[in-house]
Amino acid sequence: MEMATDFPIISDVRGSGLFLGVELTDRELNPLTEKTHYLVNRMRDFGILTSSDGPHENVLKIKPPMVFGREQAETLLHRLRQVLTEDYMKIDLR
Repeated sequence: MEMATDFPIISDVRGSGLFLGVELTDRELNPLTEKTHYLVNRMRDFGILTSSDGPHENVLKIKPPMVFGREQAETLLHRLRQVLTEDYMKIDLR
């Protein structure tokens, strides 16, 4: 996923087809549970339903409906990028 280059808190993207998981960690690969929950709630503010998953609840789970098309994918990516640039989502990479 290209966004991982722009947003280093994205440590892994995995899945198959439309079912995706985006893992959020800091530089030392510590789970970012609170930031994942924030991201889920902010996406809900925009009418985009996602959830968190994984043993540390730091994986953004994306399971779009079958009627998910290009327009919806572009909206999802736009809003995801928007939330990832919010101050709360930034981490110190020093």
